[in-house]
Amino acid sequence: MKLQVSNANQPNWRTITISAEIPAKLKALEIMSKNLWWVWNSKGKCLFRDLDPDLWRKLGENPVMLLQQLSYERYEEILKDKALMARIEDTYRDFKDYMKQPMDEKIPSVAYFSMEYGLCNCLKIYSGGLGVLAGDYIKQASDSRVRMTAVGFLYKYGYFSQSLSIDGQQIANYESQNFDELPIDPVLDENGKPMVLEVPYPGRIVYAHVWRVNVGRMSLYLLDTDLDKNSEWDRAITHKLYGGDWENRIKQEYLLGIGGVLMLNKLGIKTDIYHCNEGHAALLNLQRLVDYVQNDGLPFNVALELVRASSLYTVHTPVPAGHDYFDESLFGKYMGEFPAKLGISWSDLMNMGRENPDTNERFCMSTFALNTCQEANGVSWLHGEVSKKMFAGIWKGYAPEESHVGYVTNGVHMPTWASTEWKDFYGEHLSGELFHDQSNPEMWKNIFDMPDQAIWDMRQEMKGKFINFIKRDFKEKWLRNQGDPTEVLRIVDKINPNALIIGFARRFATYKRAHLLFTDLERLDKIVNNEKYPVQFVFSGKAHPADGAGQGLIKRIVEISRMPQFRGKIIFLEDYNMIVSKRLITGVDIWLNTPTRPLEASGTSGEKAEMNGVLNFSVLDGWWYEGYRFDEKAGWALTDKRTYTDQGQQDKLDAATIYSMLENEIIPLYFAKNSMGYSPEWVQYIKRSIGHIAPHFTMKRQLDDYISRFYEPEAKRFARISANNFAEAREIVAWKEEVASKWDSIHVIGSSVVNESEVTGAARTGDKLVAEAVIDTKGLGDSIGVELVYYRDKDGQEVYDGRTELPVIKRDGSVYTYRLEDTLREAGMFRYALRLYPKNPALPHRQDFAYVRWI
Repeated sequence: MKLQVSNANQPNWRTITISAEIPAKLKALEIMSKNLWWVWNSKGKCLFRDLDPDLWRKLGENPVMLLQQLSYERYEEILKDKALMARIEDTYRDFKDYMKQPMDEKIPSVAYFSMEYGLCNCLKIYSGGLGVLAGDYIKQASDSRVRMTAVGFLYKYGYFSQSLSIDGQQIANYESQNFDELPIDPVLDENGKPMVLEVPYPGRIVYAHVWRVNVGRMSLYLLDTDLDKNSEWDRAITHKLYGGDWENRIKQEYLLGIGGVLMLNKLGIKTDIYHCNEGHAALLNLQRLVDYVQNDGLPFNVALELVRASSLYTVHTPVPAGHDYFDESLFGKYMGEFPAKLGISWSDLMNMGRENPDTNERFCMSTFALNTCQEANGVSWLHGEVSKKMFAGIWKGYAPEESHVGYVTNGVHMPTWASTEWKDFYGEHLSGELFHDQSNPEMWKNIFDMPDQAIWDMRQEMKGKFINFIKRDFKEKWLRNQGDPTEVLRIVDKINPNALIIGFARRFATYKRAHLLFTDLERLDKIVNNEKYPVQFVFSGKAHPADGAGQGLIKRIVEISRMPQFRGKIIFLEDYNMIVSKRLITGVDIWLNTPTRPLEASGTSGEKAEMNGVLNFSVLDGWWYEGYRFDEKAGWALTDKRTYTDQGQQDKLDAATIYSMLENEIIPLYFAKNSMGYSPEWVQYIKRSIGHIAPHFTMKRQLDDYISRFYEPEAKRFARISANNFAEAREIVAWKEEVASKWDSIHVIGSSVVNESEVTGAARTGDKLVAEAVIDTKGLGDSIGVELVYYRDKDGQEVYDGRTELPVIKRDGSVYTYRLEDTLREAGMFRYALRLYPKNPALPHRQDFAYVRWI
């Protein structure tokens, strides 16, 4: 018999998943891993890191995965390590002390809706600044003990991770998240099974699981449609952040707003205020209207009065093109059933999302938000002014300057973004109460008493950690995608701790103008290759996968970084995330920001840098427009004024200004070192930056502003108009309906505006001005106001200059006589007109009922 060379059958493989069994004495670690308190508590974060530093870095700072992957032997070692066990006990005690503090019942309760949240690197449900801001906001809500509930999505793939090809092309990688490995918990029903939310979409039910993220003392609830019960079409609703076509976008916004409110209802959560963070969540007010109409039996207009009185819309976009618009056919496909639920017509609903009603305009989510929210705000003073102009067309007859749109300048959660070293420094040398009273400048004033050497040494320590981070974490990536290992090693060796390091990291959109620095490569060559004054630039950031121009900028920077004269002097760090961000904003010397003014709504990366002694060099736009004015010797600024209308010419001028300021001001100041090896003048800039600017841009200050400017006034008004079976709300609606029904019939019997020199045609300062109007109010009487509105010529432009009320001097039945006598006080060219408007002290502002008639 001939022997066979081999003889084997197929193996009968069996699968077994082995989870790490966490010893009972270490259950505190498991509890803390499922609450994001550790993200901003240095003791908690350092504790997890020290359990296995290499594994911690490898897993992207994910404590849940860390505990799952620690070996049995390592757990045994931890149990025998008395010092480590004492740290665990001490940290857990701090956590429990934090958690047992009661929420502040005096502050209105809030439901906060956002498409994204940047809370920590391992929970990939954010793409950039909007999400990180939302994450910081709910962290501070926890610290401030605000009864806030947040609503969002648990994305299967989240936003993409970034890698670069050999030629510098961005590659977007969508990696599936394993929810069992994340710091989240499923919300269970009364039977102990995962809760399933049923969201009625047209013609079908979309099912969603609900997950809870414990963010300190508060809860973030996330919807997830990746269920077998859903069609493949609907499972993808929560697959990608900002992914897919416009139909997927409207399905997402439907789920966030309508599904989010249904989820809160199912959880039994009712709040005083509903805060819509960007227009993505605007449909939450559509569902709230349905609830009032169908559950409380209220007429639509009364329901709208109540919804408006308890809603706030925050806009983050400075240009109309940045808002979401939906074609009527697509909008109707998903919203066609709602008019019948509300007792209104289809055109009524469409008009709520149109700047110009009864036209063919698309439905705008931001316009709908403005029409269903009593209050609205931009995210910096300048952005508030831009937003007033952007939305002016919604309230025709009023100038942008008269708009109710306000602002709250964004801030950052200091305990998250200040490094452990700086937090320890602040706690030891400034004030132990600083972390509870961050926005109080008095808490920061001791920074000026600190020795210069201590400040310089701290900055050098953080720079050294940043450089080590680059060498350790990025060398492997560069070896993978840059081909020549010797070149990579040369780049790493050229990173100089004695150089002035300038950082630029953010979303790579063209308006951010990352290209400015590379306008004159010959001049840049001289700056970075000055052996006496070495300078290095570090870039990082992602471009949206659909943004070819942004991706082109990244490719160009990578190409320049590989030119011989720029190797190791211009560095691009790929896959910008929260870990890279924190290393950058704590480790560089200068934070550079060069947006096209006024397109930076706020920006917060520079605020994070402030908390770490990093100085800002930025265009006067967004938050820096305010920050620089606190102290002009605490950073550097490019003017907010335009010299050229042509953007290309303006870019060239701004680039030349950047080079000049670097060459003549910033670089010499940094290297003006004394015999002790540091620059006293540079340290003074750091002290002034920390002492005079940082306190004003904390998330504590931002949250306090929202509470005092919006939450408390709205909650107080809502409580009043909703009392006694919504009595005042009904009265306001009845009044509005009466005014609306009679508005067009109001008869102007006569009106005039004259001054005592009118006969000569030459008005002079000091002349008497008399304005008079006789109006048949058709029974509206004191509900009608008349005012003189005036504009003036300023630098060739007509600008709003004010308004003055005409007092009522006579009442004859429904005929009212209004008369104003005033004095001309200012010289110049003016235009003026008389304007009628409805008056009612129960209204929150004019735009709440924006009926206007010029006479």
